[in-house]
Amino acid sequence: MSETFLPELPQELWRAGKLELAHGVLQFLQMMRIASAGLGRYLAEVESRGAKDLYGYGSTAAWFADVAGLSRGEASPIVTQAIALNPTRALDGTEVPAVAPATGVAAAEGAIGSERIKQILEILARIPSGASVEDRECAEKTLADLARGAGPRQVSKLGDNLLAWLDPDGNEPKDPEPKQPSREVTLERRKDGFWTLNGLLDDELGARTAAALEAYTAPRPVDEFGQADLRTKSERQGDAWAELLDLAVACPDQPGTNGYRTLIHVTIGLEELKTGLGTACVDFVGTMTAREARMAACDCLMLPIVLNAAGEPLDVGRLKRFVTPAQRRALNIRDRGCAFPGCHRRPRNCHAHHIDHWADGGPTDLRNLVLLCGFHHRLIHHGDWQVRMAADGLPEFIPPQYLDPLRRARRNTLHRATA
Repeated sequence: MSETFLPELPQELWRAGKLELAHGVLQFLQMMRIASAGLGRYLAEVESRGAKDLYGYGSTAAWFADVAGLSRGEASPIVTQAIALNPTRALDGTEVPAVAPATGVAAAEGAIGSERIKQILEILARIPSGASVEDRECAEKTLADLARGAGPRQVSKLGDNLLAWLDPDGNEPKDPEPKQPSREVTLERRKDGFWTLNGLLDDELGARTAAALEAYTAPRPVDEFGQADLRTKSERQGDAWAELLDLAVACPDQPGTNGYRTLIHVTIGLEELKTGLGTACVDFVGTMTAREARMAACDCLMLPIVLNAAGEPLDVGRLKRFVTPAQRRALNIRDRGCAFPGCHRRPRNCHAHHIDHWADGGPTDLRNLVLLCGFHHRLIHHGDWQVRMAADGLPEFIPPQYLDPLRRARRNTLHRATA
């Protein structure tokens, strides 16, 4: 190993020029690599003589861990790499050649560091056992020479080429019987009423799930009032998950729902349902606000259990309040998507909203129904927008006064323009 001196540090680094800084980094980097290679030679010699005989430790890694103040997990790879780059001796004194001698030479010169050494050793470990000694030596020297001036990608590509040359047939095919997909999903309700969804998906199902979510996570386009979609990606994915569930439960073949959008039990007081104030019990385990219950009741197979002041059931599950499949088809033809001005959402992503809520005596017929996407459905229920049916039988929307002091009616013209 050639004699190397520690580079002199300027007293004030902030005065150093860019070339001086770069040269200093390269010099220190070379010193670190040379020092690491020198340490490896000492560790290989300790391994040859036996750490138990020299110091009473069961292994070189255990001794080095104590000396360096490392854990066994941190010390073991350093010792393993040192033994791979340097020759050692067996118990009978015969020399055991290094696994990667050319890589060891490059390391001693400070030309390559620990990460490239690790990469080369991993490639060498994948060479088939049937390869000749000459082929192994040639492959190792080729990798070490390239690593002196190349990065990890080039070394990895060369390793793939060498392995393809040394083992053109690849690994022996395993049992062609496909494994059962490994999929796990857990859904737990928290004390604050939110639910935690966790899962582990195999590669194929994960790709399908990502593609399905991606189709619904695009930000909403800026509407005619200049309002942009301010949701984060996580929030958009949460809304996309809700839309996918809506599509799934609306399938006619969906077990237990018969093609209706949702099947839930909601217990709510009569006054709360009419006023939208208070809370409702969902499936006897969760809660929702009365306003949310009114929104859900627009387009669900919801079994409402309406109670009087004494808690006695007044009504259970009058399904005539909900949109029938025939009415839904007629709505799709009439509105062609979300009817809110400027919205691009298609019919399959929409709910059927009661303009006059059935809790207030509103009928479930086409003159009292309008298609709204989930975002605009909530906006109508919780915001200051209003919707009404015009004389020509098409829905129109009245904006809040802060958007239009005259509150002039507006319509969605996008669907008809592209129809």
